[in-house]
Amino acid sequence: MNVLFISTEADPFAKVGGLADVVGSLPKALRALGVDARVLMPFYGFIDPNRFGIDYLFSFEHTNRRGTTHVDIFSTERDGVPFYFMRALPFFGGESTVYSDWDGDMPRFIFFCLAALDAVVHLRGRTGFFPDVLHVNDWHTGAIPFLVDNRRLYDPEWRSVGIVLSIHNMQYQGEYCGGWMFEYGVPGRRHPELERLGFIDNMLGMSIAFSDIVSTVSPRYASEIQFSFMGFGLDPLIRSRAPDLHGILNGMDIDMWDPATDKMLVSNFSADDFREKRPANKAQLQAEVGLPVRDDVLLVGMVTRLVEQKGLDLAFPALRTILNDTDIQFVGLGSGEKHYNDDLADIGSRYPGKARSYVGFNAAIAQRIYGGCDLFLMPSHFEPCGVGQMIAMRYGALPLVRETGGLADTVANYDNGDAETGTGFVFQWQEWQAVLGTLRWANETFHTRKAAWARMQERAMRRDFSWDTSAREYIRQYEEARRRHSG
Repeated sequence: MNVLFISTEADPFAKVGGLADVVGSLPKALRALGVDARVLMPFYGFIDPNRFGIDYLFSFEHTNRRGTTHVDIFSTERDGVPFYFMRALPFFGGESTVYSDWDGDMPRFIFFCLAALDAVVHLRGRTGFFPDVLHVNDWHTGAIPFLVDNRRLYDPEWRSVGIVLSIHNMQYQGEYCGGWMFEYGVPGRRHPELERLGFIDNMLGMSIAFSDIVSTVSPRYASEIQFSFMGFGLDPLIRSRAPDLHGILNGMDIDMWDPATDKMLVSNFSADDFREKRPANKAQLQAEVGLPVRDDVLLVGMVTRLVEQKGLDLAFPALRTILNDTDIQFVGLGSGEKHYNDDLADIGSRYPGKARSYVGFNAAIAQRIYGGCDLFLMPSHFEPCGVGQMIAMRYGALPLVRETGGLADTVANYDNGDAETGTGFVFQWQEWQAVLGTLRWANETFHTRKAAWARMQERAMRRDFSWDTSAREYIRQYEEARRRHSG
């Protein structure tokens, strides 16, 4: 089976969030199971072709109502997966970031949807590859399911192509696209549910309506988005597709995220020897960030995007309170919205002997936080899947999370006893006092129940977060999508 991922992000070429992690690692797992999985994405101006061995492949002219654009396709191979990159000035090729604003992103991603289908046809002529299934992702590729549905009416080679949509975050939808769709000559979207619910000009809504299979990145999130709080207005449309909706938990690249081989750690370790070897990483992290080197204090870590979704309005008041009155340490790393950047920086400066903050991104510090902290703080308001808690568990840091989305699917709450169950600490209410109370609970457990803490660490480190199980479930969905058009 041939599957082409079409995405605006893929790690390590371009990454903003979890979408890049999935597209950067799921195709590799699929290929190991016999699927010819490949990826098509924009060739952003900041991607270094020399670093990744990206070479020119072919060119073509794409024409739509606005005119004709010269398109270059480049390619490379990573972990056995072919990646194709589209450069088409002024849309892709000169930018310094993946995303900009509505005025910039809407026209270029609509262009990307249109030109991607032309690129697929040219790929067949140049490489012999033609997809049985297109796997589209989030709103940026939202027009593709409709465009394929439209092409099936007059082009026989598209009639057997199935479409699977993955929703990585319902909050971002590509609303008010109608004017740009008209500008580019995209036909009117005649779909009863889109018309009834008023989502004709919503890119994600369009994709939900016209895809064969709709998937999300965790089972819990698939349930949550059918209700108004998590559906962000699209929940009625999601409910209309309930028979075709599947929650498939994201995996992670366990070869890349492996404390036994991670070169960023001063002491490599595994679930078999972490009791002896992991403490050296805590000491190294404390020394590097300028905190007192102490094994007898709970070290809380956080690596996150500093945006509202991540529950920072819950985390920061709780951290200030517990840092004020408790012997505890904190190391935080992230960047995002200015007021959250300022809040994180303030915590580091206000408690210089107890806390250290890094506004920005530092890969080495991030991995040392995972490998050295005792508790990993991730109190998201909503979390479609989340990879931070998975990395933390694999590296022996117990996560403290809110019971939502993929966090609920991956973190089992401590039983407050001998740790016959549990891989972390879980709270429910979206209040900062809930975070504070759970931090105090974790701190007490760390000091008074050492054996239970270590038992949870070992259980967390032995959790299987590889892509194998999830990749097999995606294959079942691909087969169903293809079956629907086999006649």
